[in-house]
Amino acid sequence: MKNAIIALAITVAVIAATFWLVPPEAILWMKSLHILAVIAWMAGMLYLPRLFVYHAGTEIGTAQSETFKVMERRLLKAIVNPAMMVTWVAGIWLAVEGGWFEGGNGWLHAKIALVVLMSGAHGYFSASVRRFANDANTKSTRHWRIMNEVPTALMIVIVVLVVVKPF
Repeated sequence: MKNAIIALAITVAVIAATFWLVPPEAILWMKSLHILAVIAWMAGMLYLPRLFVYHAGTEIGTAQSETFKVMERRLLKAIVNPAMMVTWVAGIWLAVEGGWFEGGNGWLHAKIALVVLMSGAHGYFSASVRRFANDANTKSTRHWRIMNEVPTALMIVIVVLVVVKPF
């Protein structure tokens, strides 16, 4: 919980700094940054639960289990966490600078709600990395196979909302 609060505080500070430092005419650069961050975040969100599937099937204390711990920690800390933060920062900047919060953009509110759910899945995966690191995972490989599909389903709906803007 402490780490989540620290991460949230850093994200808010970076958002504030972004609004202060990035000029509105940089919108295409921010769109590019946002897309790249989303790709990196989704790559990690799709790979991390797949690692959990394999890790849940290994014996505690084996070399293979220890290798999975290192892989999961590095993926989370080096790719997934930073990519999520950049996704949020660039996305909020784009929504504000693009005037998308101003009437008639119900798709944006739905998208944000789904990104909040994706962030919740991210939090669950982060906590799971800690549980695996402490040899305290109680979930089956079946559970992790199902959880592996959550980011995919959310991503599909988010992309459709952004591209089609159905409401």
